[in-house]
Amino acid sequence: MTVPRIGVSVDLVILTVRDGQLTVLAWRRDTEPYAGLPGLPGGFIRLDEDLSAAAARVLAERAGLPGELVHLEQLRTYGYPDRDPTRRAVSVAYLGLAPDLPAPDQPQMSWQPVSALTAMAFDHARILQDGVERARSKLEYTSLAAAFCRDEFTVAELRRVYEIVWGTQLDPRNFHRKVTGARDFLVETGAVTTSGGRPAQVYRRGPAVLLYPPMLRPREPAAGRRRPDSIEFPAASS
Repeated sequence: MTVPRIGVSVDLVILTVRDGQLTVLAWRRDTEPYAGLPGLPGGFIRLDEDLSAAAARVLAERAGLPGELVHLEQLRTYGYPDRDPTRRAVSVAYLGLAPDLPAPDQPQMSWQPVSALTAMAFDHARILQDGVERARSKLEYTSLAAAFCRDEFTVAELRRVYEIVWGTQLDPRNFHRKVTGARDFLVETGAVTTSGGRPAQVYRRGPAVLLYPPMLRPREPAAGRRRPDSIEFPAASS
């Protein structure tokens, strides 16, 4: 029996908030297949590296973000036979969350609004959809929402992260009560904002990993509030 040759790659879903939108790092392909379509940054793993090392290398070399502080975690493995028309390939996807990062140092790489990516190369729309849903879920029960913020931030800035990622508006007072009441989620810095408007307390991320109590996302818009346009993805073949 001949053992088939299978390529194993890592693909990165790097999410951040830029200009009031949830954005993802996308690579504009210039070769077939799918020339002209955006794809996720990725690359095949080398024989001498493990998966996490490959993800870090792709982040630095392919995504053009060396040395940037990005929370990376394994998302899912994708291995259905027709996902790559050129070869039998398995992809291990990683989800990355980070504050507003600079433009990548790669001419074909750019930040794109997630809602604008209606067509993508390979099965990357499906991978992106899974990454966004993972990010939404993790904001409910972990402190990773702060990974989208700078080292110091206000509750209003943190609330805006939740609103953008979840795609819904939140009641400011209720949100403030929940996040400041979550054990070890936020730590007061003693500073307040001084630029315009009412001064606001400045916080930094606390030691909590899991949120207690959790921050459950609303399943329906609050009465009288408008839900922003939801993020829709094209159906992906399996």
